[in-house]
Amino acid sequence: MSARVREMVEADCAAVARVRVAGWRSAYRGLLPVAYLAALDVEDDAAVRREHLARAGGRVVHLVAERDGDVVGWAAFGPDRRPEAGPADAELYALYALPAVVGTGVGRALMEEVTARAPARGYTSLSLWVLEDNALGRRFYAKAGFTPDGTREPWEVGGTTLMELRYTRPLAPAST
Repeated sequence: MSARVREMVEADCAAVARVRVAGWRSAYRGLLPVAYLAALDVEDDAAVRREHLARAGGRVVHLVAERDGDVVGWAAFGPDRRPEAGPADAELYALYALPAVVGTGVGRALMEEVTARAPARGYTSLSLWVLEDNALGRRFYAKAGFTPDGTREPWEVGGTTLMELRYTRPLAPAST
């Protein structure tokens, strides 16, 4: 069953928060402290999503994946946040799907839309950060054409420090 991908609107914020919180609890189980994951709050996250969406302007693209009218996935990309990044460097900030739809093509549909839209905005490369111990995420990104570039950085969350790896991939030029 395919997913319909479209731009996120303010009315999607609560649904996106549910996707994000469920995605974190599933993807980071065993990596982040149980108490930290349990304390994630959908309502609080929805407020953060509304703020991020309002601030995004045209710089950040937020996409949702729907099945039967329900939001089941979310992705966001925009300019690479590294100080040395150039104007053609994009970063995938987030890509999450509800645990019940992982492995059903929702993530792939979101990734295909991201890699189609980014070149149309002038981006020629796309990077992302993934936890070193997130084997499922790393396999997903490798299948999507990303490779680690050797950059590792510590990420502190919930009192735990984990290592993140930077993955990159070139983007096909925008079709005219």
